[in-house]
Amino acid sequence: MFYQIISLLLDVAIGLVAGACLLRLYMQYLRVPMSVRAGNPLGNFIFALTDWIVLPLRRVVPAVGRWDMASLVAVYLLELAQFSILWLLGGGIASFAMILVMAAFGVLRLALSAMMGLVIVYAVLSWVQTNSTFTTVIERLCAPPLNPIRKIVPLVGGIDLSPLVLIVLLQIGTLVLSNLQSFALR
Repeated sequence: MFYQIISLLLDVAIGLVAGACLLRLYMQYLRVPMSVRAGNPLGNFIFALTDWIVLPLRRVVPAVGRWDMASLVAVYLLELAQFSILWLLGGGIASFAMILVMAAFGVLRLALSAMMGLVIVYAVLSWVQTNSTFTTVIERLCAPPLNPIRKIVPLVGGIDLSPLVLIVLLQIGTLVLSNLQSFALR
């Protein structure tokens, strides 16, 4: 039971910070303004959660094009720390190389979960038709994966089903990732 409690607490804490790092990476890639003055209420929150790990990494990890690789490395290091702690608490049974692989799968799992969360928030906000800056930011973040789906899936009775299709595709991606992870860990 102790292991499960620690695992849950690590999942929440690491998931929050690593998720913020992923959001920072994605928002910078899409060139979404990150300041409150620019209309993004999430910017200060993301910076507050991630500056402590991303800024030092930027000194040694350069950006690649529009990709802030320091944010991506931060996510991997956080996942690696989480799996290493759980590995040590579990008695260090598996090889440490497996922990490196599990951390990589953790990053992919987190990315899929984060996108699924964004799409769900986007869908809910589209139902209530708020005119807030938060809604605008979420729309900008969800548009790149939704636009190709919208070209294929027509409106049904005036309802946009593309968020539902994307959620199903992300769920399929999660299942495939889970099977790949179990295959890689054999």
